[in-house]
Amino acid sequence: MQIIIVGCGKVGTALTQKLSKEDNNICIIDKKPEVVHELSSECDVMGMIGNGASYSVLQEADIEHTDLLIAVTESDELNILCCVIARKASRCHTIARVRNPIYSNEAGFLQEELGLSLIINPEQTAAEEISRLLCFPGAIGIDSFAGGKMEMIRFRLSEQAGLDGISLKEVADRVRCEGFLICAVSRGEEVFIPDGNFVLQEGDIISMVASRVNADRFFRKIHLQTNGVKDTMIIGGGKIAVYLAKLLSNVGIAVKIIETDEVRCKELCELLPRAAVIHGDGSDEKVLMEEHIEQADSFVALTGLDEENILLSLFAKKRVKRKVVTKINRSQLNEVISNLDLDSVVYPKLLTAQKILQYSRAMKNSIGSNVKTLYRLYGDRVEALEFNIQEDSMITRVPLCELKLKTGLLICGITRGNQVIIPNGQSIIKKGDTMIVVTNQLGLQDAQDILQNI
Repeated sequence: MQIIIVGCGKVGTALTQKLSKEDNNICIIDKKPEVVHELSSECDVMGMIGNGASYSVLQEADIEHTDLLIAVTESDELNILCCVIARKASRCHTIARVRNPIYSNEAGFLQEELGLSLIINPEQTAAEEISRLLCFPGAIGIDSFAGGKMEMIRFRLSEQAGLDGISLKEVADRVRCEGFLICAVSRGEEVFIPDGNFVLQEGDIISMVASRVNADRFFRKIHLQTNGVKDTMIIGGGKIAVYLAKLLSNVGIAVKIIETDEVRCKELCELLPRAAVIHGDGSDEKVLMEEHIEQADSFVALTGLDEENILLSLFAKKRVKRKVVTKINRSQLNEVISNLDLDSVVYPKLLTAQKILQYSRAMKNSIGSNVKTLYRLYGDRVEALEFNIQEDSMITRVPLCELKLKTGLLICGITRGNQVIIPNGQSIIKKGDTMIVVTNQLGLQDAQDILQNI
């Protein structure tokens, strides 16, 4: 595909790095010459210096033959304008990053009336992710498929689970329940797409696919908490905190926000009448103890400094009862963070890039089996994809055991209408199904890409 990316900040950079590796022709546009030169050289893409909302600049970037324009500058208004002008200049798809809650609330109107294909709010996306984690505190991460019918849940294998030294083919008998599939395991620096002979070890980070009902049953068997938290303490009163507090209040979770700026505290009191807003320094141990951190069910670090969020989370993890969530902006810290004893880490900018990447993959529909959902796992080393199977092909109407799948790939879920299927070797994929695949073979575009030599 031919793609124009306007804005080379953290999200624009992440998108350029990922999309340039997937056989796309990329043109980046930014007003800062040094940023354009550095990123275009690093990713071997075309770079232009200028305003992405300028018709002449877009013409020079060959907007007429562009399939997708992505606007991720720091300005919501500029992003929307870029998309509107791009739509007038061509029939390309357009994606705008929009962070202002006012615009986000009007996303449906903007998409329909202005012809935008997709509007993404990083803060709202991050808040939704954190909310899911607080509602299922035993999980490190939760990804949804098939409209929520099936979930991929990541958790750390504890001593209480009683599965240390147990092979995967023995797990179902050991826990005495069915309807789940362990599809990926992270152990130290290695990530495995396991078979039945793979032996689990205490401390492994496991990804498991199941319906929520079956996941709850499995986690009760291994003594992992499944009930949502009763309350949470949030440090930092930015946009994510506002979105998160509203989501949690709506499901009956009590919210306390600690914010250093007095003016912002007054704004939060008006925006969040059901939340307790405290004016104070959330990085001060004395303040945290005075606000009874040791009685809190959960803790969320949402300050503007990654280092502060990390230190706060390490402090809270030894005191909070059930769940600690850390917001991180810089993905460059991922290797360091993976070696720390943190609970759940959320990267708003990477979540945004992931959604846009999912949309671009879905546009590449060769035979009616396009990507519906896409998640990057374990530091971008593994992908979990959901394919819509819209036509019969080489992978349909054949038992899975007869398919010659690529190495490092596992078909771990099939949905057929309201039916959720954890597949075995005799399972068959049919037209109309959705298929969930986990693989370390990055960049699959089509369902047939799961096969060898296709």
